[in-house]
Amino acid sequence: MLIVIAACLALVLLTTLIHYEVLTFLNSRLAVLHIPSRMKLLVAMVAMFFAHAIEIAVYGGAVYWMVEEMKLGVLEGANQVSFLTCFYFSAETYTSLGFGDLTPTGPIRLVAGVEALNGLLLIAWSASYTYLAMERYWGRA
Repeated sequence: MLIVIAACLALVLLTTLIHYEVLTFLNSRLAVLHIPSRMKLLVAMVAMFFAHAIEIAVYGGAVYWMVEEMKLGVLEGANQVSFLTCFYFSAETYTSLGFGDLTPTGPIRLVAGVEALNGLLLIAWSASYTYLAMERYWGRA
């Protein structure tokens, strides 16, 4: 269980760092980008989408490693555990969608709970950044 707790801490730190770096990059580069102001919002949205996709992949990879290599739990409902299965599980957990077709059992349940909270925070961070970017660029010609 200690390995799962350490993994959760590392995952939160890594995904937060990824998000921080993407938003920092956007904040410094959007202002000097020579495209119409409203297009800057599209650039920001696409960049944030890819940041979230990378963060989901990080969690998916961790779940795959914990299930397949470390034997720290099972994804019930999966006919076969693959990286894509874990990526899908991670996407529905990160976004708090939770279809319920895949259910973690064992110590990896903690990862699912931490990922849901972390995803909520990172998505909210993206939303607040989008609000600030809209204030900055939407009204400009």
